[in-house]
Formats: sequence, structure tokens, C-alpha cells
Amino acid sequence: MADKVPTFNRKMIVFRFIFTLVLMGVVLFLSAGTINWWEGWVYMVISLAMLLGSRLLLIIKFPEVAAERMEAGQKEDTKAWDKVLVPLVAIYLPMAVWVVAGLEKRFGVRTGLPIWAQILAFAAAVAGSMFSNWAMFHNKFFSSHVRIQKDRGHAVVKDGPYAIVRHPGYAGGFVHFLATPLAFNSVWTWIPIVILITAYVIRIIKEEATLVAELPGYEAYTEEVKYRLVPGVW
Repeated sequence: MADKVPTFNRKMIVFRFIFTLVLMGVVLFLSAGTINWWEGWVYMVISLAMLLGSRLLLIIKFPEVAAERMEAGQKEDTKAWDKVLVPLVAIYLPMAVWVVAGLEKRFGVRTGLPIWAQILAFAAAVAGSMFSNWAMFHNKFFSSHVRIQKDRGHAVVKDGPYAIVRHPGYAGGFVHFLATPLAFNSVWTWIPIVILITAYVIRIIKEEATLVAELPGYEAYTEEVKYRLVPGVW
């Protein structure tokens, strides 16, 4: 296994970060029609700080995971259905959330939440992202796409956050998604958020079917850790 991420991959990671920064800022504030929007700035700063911090740590401490996440979309054994779902859940639906939130700012649509409740929602979004990052740092097979990584000795991870729920990365992401409309003091962003969560639920169901069928030991793991996302619920 390589002891560092190839130079090309490092450049691509930097490019993707800059692209995300520009895209998020343009979509949010162009939709809002103003830069005088504290929720937009806080959301962007928090999102990009979490993204930058996690990716830098991944490159430095877990370069093999960074390489896998960069290259998985081009692997032959990546599931074809996931190549369709990943752009939807990673790009298009988050962009829809930003557009709707910005338009609500432009037209003055508010739920009337107090600022302290919005701040708590931002804190919940950060906590959810940190939980997802814990899963990513703990699982050396934490890929960006669904595939059985036979080339990397893919095995079931059962400890750390995976002793709590089977999909802690998604669980933390769902906390972030559910906190987002509250953080924005938003009414209509619930629509793309619900669609986004639905798409992820479909992905989880299909991913689990793949893991049970193709990853040795995973079916037994589902008997040890009963719940996918929320203990006692699902």
C-alpha cells in the first residue's frame, strides 16, 4: 500500500475544495441577492472548516483512505447505481438546499425561530459532521462510493462508532441535514432536505444489500449491531 497520496490526488483534493468554496458561496449569496446574511456566512464557514479540517487530517494521517475516496468513482467494481446516486446526494440536492435557503432570505421568508435556537442548530450540525468524521477516520474502508474493496482487503469494522450503529457516517450526516433548516430559520428548505434524506435512505438500503451479499462477516455483524442509524429506531 502506498504510504502517501499521489501528487495528482493532492492537487485534485485542493481543486475540489476550492471548487466547493466558490460554488457554495456563489449559490448561497447569488440566490439571496445580498452578502448581508449572517446565517449564510456561518453555514459556509462551518461547512468549509469541517470539510477542510477533515480532508487535511485524512491526507496527513490516513492517505490510503483519501486515495480510495478520490479514486472509487472510477473503479470497475463500483456499483453502477451508486455512480448515479453520489452526484445527486453530494452535489445537486445540497445545491438545491442552498438555492432555496438563499431565495427565502431574498424574499423574507422566516419561521420566527429565536437566534439562540438557530445557534443550537448550527452546533448540532457541527456535532453531526464530527460524528461522521469520526466514522471516516476510524474506518480505513470508508469510501466515497459503494464497492467491495477486495484490492484493499475489505473487512467488517465493528468497533468505535460502528459498535453504536452500522452506518455512523450517514447518522452524523442526517443530524447535519435535519439541523440545516433550523439553522437557516427556513420554511421551504425542508423540501430538498427530505428528498436528500430519502435518497440517502435508498442508498443505505442498497449498500446494506451489497454488503450482506458480498462482504464476508457483514451479515453476522448486522446481528451484533441491530440498528443502521438510530439505536432503538432503525
